[in-house]
Amino acid sequence: MNILTNLLLVAGLLHFAILIASALVPRVLDWRANLAPLNSFLRRLFWVYGVFIVLMIIGLGTLTLLNARAMAAGEPVARSLSAFIAIFWLARLAVQWFVFDASPYLTTWFLKNGYHGLTLVFMYFTIVYAWAAFSPAH
Repeated sequence: MNILTNLLLVAGLLHFAILIASALVPRVLDWRANLAPLNSFLRRLFWVYGVFIVLMIIGLGTLTLLNARAMAAGEPVARSLSAFIAIFWLARLAVQWFVFDASPYLTTWFLKNGYHGLTLVFMYFTIVYAWAAFSPAH
């Protein structure tokens, strides 16, 4: 195994680690109270979006763990998958930096460090998957 394969395997596992943060979001953001004024359709829509995001993260992690060697080898479909995942996490970083203001919710050292830790993980994803997608033939 080469270094890129190992970095991809770590990335695959990290997808499952960030699900811990995803599980905390409804409580930290107090979805029960904050979504209560919305009609039932919009409340359910919010929850469904959350579930689909979780399923996407599980899928990206699983695909990476199952295909890390092919991704590192630069096989054409694997490069496409790597490019898609790199763009996905780059877009997530852009939203975090330019759209969301999470500061009102970062009220404890745990939440602040978790937020910044997630930012580093998203950056790691973007770099590793971009390397797998766009580096010269491996």
